[in-house]
Amino acid sequence: MKANTAVAITEGAPEWVEKRRYEHTTEDKKKSNLDNVARDILYKTLDKNMFNKIKTCTTAKEIWEKLIQIYEGNDETKENKLTVAQQKYESIKMREGETMAEFDERFSAVVIELTSLGKEYSNRELVLKVMRALPKEWDVKTMAIRESKDLNKLYLHDLFANLKAYEFELETRSEAEPSKSQLTKALAATSEQCSQALESLQNN
Repeated sequence: MKANTAVAITEGAPEWVEKRRYEHTTEDKKKSNLDNVARDILYKTLDKNMFNKIKTCTTAKEIWEKLIQIYEGNDETKENKLTVAQQKYESIKMREGETMAEFDERFSAVVIELTSLGKEYSNRELVLKVMRALPKEWDVKTMAIRESKDLNKLYLHDLFANLKAYEFELETRSEAEPSKSQLTKALAATSEQCSQALESLQNN
């Protein structure tokens, strides 16, 4: 709170009025103390460079508004950030070799960014976006989810949990089964052994 000032209500609107410290009421002192606490908390979160930008602010509210302006920018800056974030959202695809956990982290980061800029999507929109961003190999799984789940009630974290479980199941099954090359080698070796055994019998 500004030095030697207190809040007064005039026609329903709060405004700063000059008061000597000995004129402060108990309520004035309480508000002043809360403001000091809030400013102290904000100061502790700032580095030296950022502190220099807000050190002229006299109240926690002024500091907070200044920080919002610094980090979020003006309306034009926000609009540009929103446009870029929406472009990332529209074009996002699961990359080759990317795990579902990695894609989850990348997709969620874009959604969080959009939310912070005031753009939100429904559960259904997010779920469908994820499904469309997956490679064709996931079509069978996504089709099963569409048929068995109410997409309006399916949360993003639940969808990714389902997809991660399926991915783990596929990986486990793949590790348990021999690869095609291994199977081919095994069949070739068996065939050769049979041929050698048959040839040995014929010679005898």
